Amino acid sequence: MTDKPAEERTWWLDRKENVTKVVRALYVLCAVVLLADLVGRSKPETGFDDIRFFYGVYAFVGSVFLVLSAKEILRRIVMRREDYYDD
Repeated sequence: MTDKPAEERTWWLDRKENVTKVVRALYVLCAVVLLADLVGRSKPETGFDDIRFFYGVYAFVGSVFLVLSAKEILRRIVMRREDYYDD
């Protein structure tokens, strides 16, 4: 273990080259998934899921919806006043 305080330690994502590696790995993973969708075809269960890249677009839209709803709607429910614990 190091003797440095927590604010002086450098974590592995603090280095720019590591962040670049993570982003590139995610790009490669996305490309592999898209290629797998092009090569392999599954039997559609409904009419609209036969559309090419349907599940990728569906997951992206669902994720964006979850993030935006958490940011806008749930924040109003959970957030407290700034001086909530000072009372």
